[in-house]
Amino acid sequence: MTDVKSNLHRVLDSLPPHVRLVAVSKYHPQESIMAAYEEGQRVFGESHEQELSKKAAALPRDIEWHFIGHLQTNKVRFIAPYISMIEAVDSLRLLKEINKQAARCGRVIKVLLELHIAEEETKYGLTLDACRELLAAGEWREMEHVQICGLMMMASYVDDTEQIRREMTLAADFFDEVKSAYFPSDPAFCERSWGMSHDYPIACECRSTMVRVGTTIFGERVY
Repeated sequence: MTDVKSNLHRVLDSLPPHVRLVAVSKYHPQESIMAAYEEGQRVFGESHEQELSKKAAALPRDIEWHFIGHLQTNKVRFIAPYISMIEAVDSLRLLKEINKQAARCGRVIKVLLELHIAEEETKYGLTLDACRELLAAGEWREMEHVQICGLMMMASYVDDTEQIRREMTLAADFFDEVKSAYFPSDPAFCERSWGMSHDYPIACECRSTMVRVGTTIFGERVY
């Protein structure tokens, strides 16, 4: 059995004060989540609606659930009543659906816009130009039930630390561009979510405010 508690503390102890941990619990059992919860961890990341719904119903109500995977529009309504943040908004269509379902629940849902910077075709997300176009069009300003809180990206899954650093730095610089152009007086637009088990120490050096770490805490996934 993976020692979740000691692994969790090792990760937390390695993070700077300004970086929050999203413990990626997808494919891990409720017992592992509770082990981390008992040590004070409250933010967990999931990427499958059905698995998340079961866990959210069974586990403590003060857990902040982040949806971190690719989200299909037809799944939004199932998680809208309780999700704390949707980290991977990759289209205007998805943003509009989140706003619609959040309105139905009488909620405001926090979201991050996902960037596609990595050179791998399998990654989802908006190109920098597509993100610029979405924000410039301004339709998001009329959406009263979503709150855009920042950006999210995944760096290339490579051993080349300089490539990872370049991609994360590009995302951080783009955050500054978007912040000054569209959210200069909005303190809620502050999140830079990048860094996972294999590269989160680099992310901490590249202005990340939120890292998504799973395997390092929970061990290999149980499919």
